[in-house]
Amino acid sequence: MMNVRSGARPMLRAVFLASAVALASGSGVAAARAETAAVAPFVSDRLSVEVVGAGPDVILIPGLASSREVWRATAGRLKATHRVHLVQLAGFAGEPWTHGDGTFVQPEVEELARYIREAGLDRPAVIGHSMGGLSGLLLAQQQPGLVGRVMTVDSLPFYSAMSGPTATAESARPFADQAAGMILGADAASFRTQQEATARTLSLTPSEQARIVAWSMATDRRAMASAMKDVMTTDARPGLAAMTTPVTALYAADANGGPPPAMADGMWGREYSTLPGVTLIRVDGSRHFIMADQPERFAELVDAFLAE
Repeated sequence: MMNVRSGARPMLRAVFLASAVALASGSGVAAARAETAAVAPFVSDRLSVEVVGAGPDVILIPGLASSREVWRATAGRLKATHRVHLVQLAGFAGEPWTHGDGTFVQPEVEELARYIREAGLDRPAVIGHSMGGLSGLLLAQQQPGLVGRVMTVDSLPFYSAMSGPTATAESARPFADQAAGMILGADAASFRTQQEATARTLSLTPSEQARIVAWSMATDRRAMASAMKDVMTTDARPGLAAMTTPVTALYAADANGGPPPAMADGMWGREYSTLPGVTLIRVDGSRHFIMADQPERFAELVDAFLAE
């Protein structure tokens, strides 16, 4: 497993090449410094990236309080044909968090843009789950030249629209503050109970429910609270009409306790209605973690998205 922050193999190649130039020209120190700078590892206090495989670039972004491991099966399958960049957001699932109760979403979107530039990626495909999908939309809106295409996985451009079609970022703010307060104020036992109940609504798959709880318990609650506030009050809908980046939006439907198909169709159709050319695809028999609840269907849809 290679971590972008380590960059071991590219670094060793750079040093070897610089040494060869030194032997030939006598300018070894300058050449070594130049080559080393060119392959400097990506360092960020907002995210880390693990890279596997070779081929066209695909960036995978997990959702709120999730680990990059949510993408492990997808990455394992794609690495034979693609270079896969598995993002881990700071503060989540054991990753360190150093920003207190500060803003979460916009800084990590800016760091994603910096990563694409510094890694020299050529308009990668971006696939994001939940908050990761919102991040992908914002990235494409703010930096359209950096992104080739976006897939959102059960992610709305405005999370709080689930409370009703008249919701706004301002009207959602008190509820966002309340949600953050509940995250920060719960004792450990109550918090685990809350997370176990939530996990059952997010996935039909018991093993995935267990992972969701484990990731949440390992998450810095300040990061979770900050991210929750941002997600509930960030409205990407105003930027949809001007987007030129192709977007595919997958969404879950589950007639047995999850979002009913008709309700899901109405919600996603309404909230993405101003995005030109958007491809909306419903995945039945699934809750929020589509990649776990319908893995074969999800793999088919990802392959079709990347083949476009």
